[in-house]
This record gives sequence, C-alpha cells and structure tokens, in this order.
Amino acid sequence: MDYFLGIDIGTTAVKAVAFSANGKLLGEQSRSYLMLHPEPDRSEQDPEEILQAVFTCVENILQVFGYPPKLVSFSAAMHSLMAVDEKGIPISKCIIWADNRAAAIAARIRKEQREKTFYQKTGVRIHAMSPFCKLLWLRENDPALFQHAFKFIGIKEYIFFKLFGIYVVDSSIAAATGLMNMATIRWDAEILEEAGIRQSRLSRIVSVREAFSSPALFPSLKNVPVVIGGSDGAMANLGTSSQKSNALVVSIGTSSAVRIIVKGPEADPLMRNFCYHIRDDQFLLGAAGNNGAIVLQWLREDFFMAPEKMPDFLSLAAGVHAGSDGLIFLPYVLGERAPVWNAAARGVLFGLSVNHTRSHTIRAAMEGVIYCVFAMAAALTEKRDIPMIHVTGGFAQSDLWVQILSDVFNLPAGVSETVENAAWGAAKLGMEALKMDPPAEEKILRTFTPSPERHGVYQQQFKKFERLYSELKSEF
Repeated sequence: MDYFLGIDIGTTAVKAVAFSANGKLLGEQSRSYLMLHPEPDRSEQDPEEILQAVFTCVENILQVFGYPPKLVSFSAAMHSLMAVDEKGIPISKCIIWADNRAAAIAARIRKEQREKTFYQKTGVRIHAMSPFCKLLWLRENDPALFQHAFKFIGIKEYIFFKLFGIYVVDSSIAAATGLMNMATIRWDAEILEEAGIRQSRLSRIVSVREAFSSPALFPSLKNVPVVIGGSDGAMANLGTSSQKSNALVVSIGTSSAVRIIVKGPEADPLMRNFCYHIRDDQFLLGAAGNNGAIVLQWLREDFFMAPEKMPDFLSLAAGVHAGSDGLIFLPYVLGERAPVWNAAARGVLFGLSVNHTRSHTIRAAMEGVIYCVFAMAAALTEKRDIPMIHVTGGFAQSDLWVQILSDVFNLPAGVSETVENAAWGAAKLGMEALKMDPPAEEKILRTFTPSPERHGVYQQQFKKFERLYSELKSEF
C-alpha cells in the first residue's frame, strides 16, 4: 500500500506519521525532546537533539514499512531562531517561541509607538516571541555572536540544510518572523535594516509547495519528493475540514491558537490578530497564546508531582462542576502573547477555599486555557457567522476539555477522524505540490454540543477572569 509521510516538528516532540491517500493513519513514530530554561524567561532547545529525533523517526518509519513513501512533507513550529557559522554548524541554541528575553526590547518599540508600522507590514505583533525582536536582543546583548553568525535560521531550515545543503524557508514560516512583508511575500528591506542584518544572512523564501529529492543522508529516500511544507498552524488548518468559509480552528498542543483561512492579507486595526501567508492568495488569520497543554503538564509534573498519566490526571476534573466552584486560574505561567500581549504576565489561582481540591485546580486550569482561547477568538468571530469549531492538537484527545471549549464558546466542536492534523495537512500539501488529488474534506469523528446551562456559568466566570487580569496586570 502506498503511504504519504507527514513530519510534524513540534515544540516538545517530532512525529512522523504515515497516511493513506484518503488520510487514514497507517503508522506513527515520535520522539520527544526537552525545552531548556537556562535562565528565567529563557526557553531554548538543542537543534542537534531535534535533528536526531527527526532522523530517528524517519528511519523507524522506513524500517516498519520496508519501502519508501510516495512523498515526505513537513510541518514545523514557528518563531524559532538560531545562529550557524559558514559550515552550517550551530553556534547558539535554538531560541523558541516561548522565550521572553526580548520582552524589554518589545516594550521599548511599543513605547516608541512604532508597533503599528511593523504590524501593518508584517502581520506580526511586536513581542518577545518574534524572531525580529530576538535578533535585536542578540545584536544588543551578544554582539560577538551576532557578528560571527553566517546565517540566522529556524529549526526546519536547519533540518533542510542538513538534508540538502541549502538554506530555504517556506513563506508561512517566514511570515511569522516579523521580517517578511505580507504584501510582497519578500523580506522587508526596511525591517532588515532595523534588525541590523542583510538579506544574505537569511534563508531564501520559497513556496510551501517547493519540492526536493534524494536527501544524501537517506539513501532509501532516493527519488522520493521531499516537500518543504509550512508552519504547524497553517498545516493544522489544512489538515481539518476548515477550508470552508468562516471555518474556525482551535488548536491546543503545548501552546494554544485560534485560526481561520482568509483570502488576501488582513491587518486588524486593533492589532488583535496575526496574519501569516500560507500559499497563493491564502492567509492564516488568528492569534496564538503561550499557555496550552504546557500548563497542565507543569501542574501535573511540578506543582502536584502527580503519579497519574496525563489522560488520567485530566479525567479527575470530570467530577467538578462547570466553573470549578468559583476557582479561577489565570494560566500565564510562560508569560503571554495573545490576548494580553504581556511577557511579564504570571499564573494566578484565585478564589481558593478549604473546599477546593486537586480536581478543582485541574479543572480551573483547563477552563483558564479555554478562556484565553475564547478571548483570542473575539476578533475573528465578531464579524463572522461561525457554524462550528474544528478542533486539533493534543487536547482533542480529552473529551472533557473539548466539551469545555464547546460550552465556553456556545458552539458545536468537531474532532476530525485524523487527529494528527498538522502532519496530515503537510501530507495533503505534499500531494497538492505533486499534482495529486488530496481529499478535500476530513470526516468529523465526534461532535460536542454546548450546554446552555454550563455556557451561562462560563459567561459569568469569564467576566471575572478578564476583570482579575485587568486588576492584577500592573502587579506582574
């Protein structure tokens, strides 16, 4: 049987997923890796560890099947930045989206009231997560590294350099750097000048459909097309039934995001959304937060040091009423991007009483993450008639969490038959790039219907959630 290999390079793990032509999952290999925090507000990863994870997953898939796939296509997390020398050897760790070292620089640009100019050009908010701000930080705080670096690249660019010896970046990853002009789909000369780098120190921007073949490190992939693919957000949208008009996608993995596909670039006057290129005239409109399942992982591993596996840990919240009996969790343990755009924001448990238990805390954290997503979605839903939420990411495996989402939004939430949406979106894009006919729609496996009663509770709790942050933000 022919299979199509989608590789999703996430924040905490890489997944190599084999699909049939109609999207049936045929096999999967995954390898996790660490998020490093050498100092407060710093989040890095070892690029070699990620590279080896990718290679191991591909090798294992090839070994399981015994023959090569029809194609390989990639999805990868956005906003990463690393420096390499003239030989392509990393001279820094990979600084990832969760890193907040550039927060002061971002605050300075906002104070100078220059953010809107950058946003209108790039569709990217000025924030510590932005590679643009990270470059400014390196120039000011590590000038020796900044000058010595031959290229500044992201993690997928590093992997493609290792595979093919070239520096290329797809337009959807490039769009998230804060360095690409969304009208021209080119590096913006004025912004590069602001960052203090020449275009030659960045990768060449290519289409998400760009294909290569015969990576030297994989003789068994000789003559197999390798498609560069796109960002994890764009690929997750392509991997759901979300290309219909006004189809809203909510994704919660390590982080969280809400996205919708639109035609042509859109810049929100209030700068509430990002706008990233996907392909042709398609753009991804949405918002992303730092705090998704990582909040529950931290709660389980570090706060409670719980013995339960994550599914069992989350299930403890099922016995708690909607609204967690008044307990509210501000889940900003990694600072926050959208909706508050405050790298200094911190987590808060509010309303604790002697009657609250571990289960209440778990549910409050799950609800808090959804409140953030709900706030992020406001700009996307206020002028659109949204019929359904399409759910993707690891949280889709928790029926309780998806039900909370449905209840908070007061909208049906559908979980696709294919749960590895980013990998499947990459595989579909690969088929498209090679002039094959990928299936247009994904089958909805489960649909969750909102409860009016629970929605009423959540409306009240959400108002308190927003007021609580508003009152505390000056204290962070």
